[in-house]
Amino acid sequence: MEEKIRTQLEALRGRLQADGGDLEVVSIDGKTVTLRLQGACSGCPHAQITLKQGIERILRDSVDPGIVVERAL
Repeated sequence: MEEKIRTQLEALRGRLQADGGDLEVVSIDGKTVTLRLQGACSGCPHAQITLKQGIERILRDSVDPGIVVERAL
């Protein structure tokens, strides 16, 4: 499952990079994915929405419905 998560995250990075941001995978522990947003995304007021309603939703739809995305500071 970790490989599928990493593959999907790599595909999503392009969307973030297009807006001047990026993401770093801090850890993947089972179904818990901890990410650090970088660049323009790190200070964006919509960062939590990006993680939960964007990245987490996509990972749940494409990999496993039990995935939880957390933000590392």
